[in-house]
Amino acid sequence: MSTFDLEVFAQTSNHYELRLSADGQPPRTRSLDRGAVDELITLVRRDYSTDATAQGLHGATRLAELGTRLAEFLDGDERWLTPMLAGPAGAVLRISAEQRLRHLPWELLAWEGGFLTVAGRAPLLPVRAVGTHAALTGPVAPGNRPLRVLFMAASPEGVEPVLNFEAEEAAILAATRRTGTDLVVEESGTLEGLRFLSRDYGSGHFDVLHLSGHATTAGGQPVFLLEDEYGAPTRATADQLAEAMQGHWPRLVFVSGCLTADAPEGGVFPSMSESLVAAGAPAVLGWALPVGDVAATDFAAALYQALADGGSLDRAIIAARRHLFHDRKSSYWHLLRVYADRSPLAPLVTPLHTRGRKRLQVRAADQQFLDPQTQLSRVASRAEFVGRRRVIQRCLRVLRQPADTPGAAQGLLLAGMGGLGKSSLASRLLERMPTHQRAVWYGRVDAIKFRELIDKVRFDDPDQRTEAAKLLDNEQLPLPIRLRYLLDVDGPLGGTPCLFVFDDFETGNLDTRDDGSRVVAPAMAEILPALLAAIRDTGSPSRVVITSRYRFPTPAGTTLAVEALETLTPVEQTKKIANLTNLRPESIINPTIRIRAIEAAAGNPRLLDWLNRIVGDTALDVDGLLAAIEGETDRFRRETVLADNLLDSQPLELRRMLARINVVELPIPAATVHALHPHPDAARHLHRAVELGLLEEGTDPDTREPRYFVSNVLHPLVRPLLTDDEHTQACADAAQSLYQLWVLDSIAADGH
Repeated sequence: MSTFDLEVFAQTSNHYELRLSADGQPPRTRSLDRGAVDELITLVRRDYSTDATAQGLHGATRLAELGTRLAEFLDGDERWLTPMLAGPAGAVLRISAEQRLRHLPWELLAWEGGFLTVAGRAPLLPVRAVGTHAALTGPVAPGNRPLRVLFMAASPEGVEPVLNFEAEEAAILAATRRTGTDLVVEESGTLEGLRFLSRDYGSGHFDVLHLSGHATTAGGQPVFLLEDEYGAPTRATADQLAEAMQGHWPRLVFVSGCLTADAPEGGVFPSMSESLVAAGAPAVLGWALPVGDVAATDFAAALYQALADGGSLDRAIIAARRHLFHDRKSSYWHLLRVYADRSPLAPLVTPLHTRGRKRLQVRAADQQFLDPQTQLSRVASRAEFVGRRRVIQRCLRVLRQPADTPGAAQGLLLAGMGGLGKSSLASRLLERMPTHQRAVWYGRVDAIKFRELIDKVRFDDPDQRTEAAKLLDNEQLPLPIRLRYLLDVDGPLGGTPCLFVFDDFETGNLDTRDDGSRVVAPAMAEILPALLAAIRDTGSPSRVVITSRYRFPTPAGTTLAVEALETLTPVEQTKKIANLTNLRPESIINPTIRIRAIEAAAGNPRLLDWLNRIVGDTALDVDGLLAAIEGETDRFRRETVLADNLLDSQPLELRRMLARINVVELPIPAATVHALHPHPDAARHLHRAVELGLLEEGTDPDTREPRYFVSNVLHPLVRPLLTDDEHTQACADAAQSLYQLWVLDSIAADGH
């Protein structure tokens, strides 16, 4: 593509000078009256703002008129547009102008009834030039490998609307499936997390930094809304983002948030995108006005598909904008703005079949959670997984905590009732830790099964694999000693951190005591304590991950952090349903059937998946589908709640406690549980119910204290345990306790 440079500056108080040059040729100049400039800026402020209606309509006449005025401003009597449109490959227009003019919507440039930036022939790409330097000097060679993207989404608590960043990640992966993309996700949404990743991977590793979230220019200074350690909102300026990157800028930064390309006060202050280029990023993309979640995702998918195919950066941006305009008929197509220094907008990677091109080395984690019989994945794929953001953040802190820090755990137990997605969460954690090898076992594990570790882990060289095999086979040494040698810094796995995953741990690895509690079975009792102790004693960065319906005592001398899963929140459930063909809102399924199925699932991910298949059965009528929904829900209860007569075998008062807690359709703090169940053994009942997975124990994001919830799946089983009067009294007790905790105590705290 040809490159043209447009420079506009005030020559006198009443006149502007315009200069246009192309590929080093002498510039063409002309003068323009200040009144014409002021008139154009006034027109833009009227028709192109957050409150204007025209910019929200695809193909709005007023936008076309505005684009024509911009083109006439640029073209002038000298016909400057003619050479730009002469080459069929299109052109890049680098614009250097004072603040008010650089903030004009050059993306709307229209000529002879068509928008030039999405034209089929000779498309035009406006680039707002920042400075005269180039971060990338000389020829820029593309990487002969798949595209590398660092993806960080920020979703702070209490910030609306909640963005579907999981869909954005999934769309990027789907769009680049043919060529492959190494998409590394920074899950914390914090400046510190961004700083650590940029440092750990080093300069030049990533091709793209993609920041997804909300931004604002309120108060004059553009800021991006990130998270603190606990998910609360915190504001980050462009300078703070630049400091976190520590100079390790990739070729492209995409700050995909509303107003990230908006220059406050009509251009008086630079946009966040412009400031990032000034801080060293070669090229930055941002959105000028509020943009729809779906449109931003569609643009990102098309952009990365073109880049992953080996396309140049300028052509990829044009292709993505065309996709929004022509294919999606999106009203947001013109909001994407490009800021760049003088670095070439060249390809980031080579095309797929380039000789010597490297391949992706990482296998999808969900393919390591296969059913032994069907060999099909038992967990949500990377594209299907939604929610659990705070849980994932807490889990990653546990798994990444250095071994020599106080309270460091050697392992992580993911606990909770069946169907809540413990295995899918484990798979997600593996995806989020690409630096670790993965060894996954399903169900019962004994000494023979554990030796499969040799085939599950990829060693750095064959000699290490041979040494590891000899160690594990040497039964003359106790297992704890063998594992210590294995994980020692000089051992076969000393330089290969691993995640050892024991999935569905309750199947064959736990025994039941007379009192109903669970303990580790003899075969696993030889393996788990030895593995945890070896990690502890060697300071290895390897960790153990266990998924289990039931809790059990932690082996002596070791630390196993527990993370309990809860029923999906309403926001998480909405995201989950959007991925289900028959239950999503746009489904052709009878709305009554669809709503009935969603209510029956009660926020349980597995049950939602089951019912999604049921309601798609075209051989059943409405009554048949309703009956099938109830039948499937009953089967789920039997398999996940009534297994081994789990509920019926508990003391009556424990079951009545569950019935009382179940009157509240929200997770509640321990104080309210005790208010509902003023029994001498309340603490023991609470512990036992959580231990057996009958009661969900989550973590309150505000107080970071435990909270408890009885899944509505249990409702038909525990409701008969209370009379109508007892049910009414429980409602009153819960309301009184929660009013005290959530209203009166909160007011008192604010008063202090």
